[in-house]
Amino acid sequence: MMNRYEGLLILNVNGNDEGAKEIIERLEGEFKKAGAVVEQVQKMGSRQFTYAAGDLQSGYYANFVFQLAPASLATIQSKLKLDADVYRQHYLRISHKKAA
Repeated sequence: MMNRYEGLLILNVNGNDEGAKEIIERLEGEFKKAGAVVEQVQKMGSRQFTYAAGDLQSGYYANFVFQLAPASLATIQSKLKLDADVYRQHYLRISHKKAA
């Protein structure tokens, strides 16, 4: 059974927003390799961080909506954790609305 997820990824584009398109396309390919059905990709643009937790002062935000088996989510999380272009990642399961 596949669950529906929303994944917010903060990308390290080193101040080059043009490079974000290639990174997003590569990450979308990584999701598909893991067996995900990508429904939507929202490119939210660069934003300054409220406080800097490391060397980075800003990041490029991208929101992925996809369907994936729960066991595969841990695999994709660990794989993207090793990716230098992904600064932060957060996933949220989207619950299915029941018809009344």
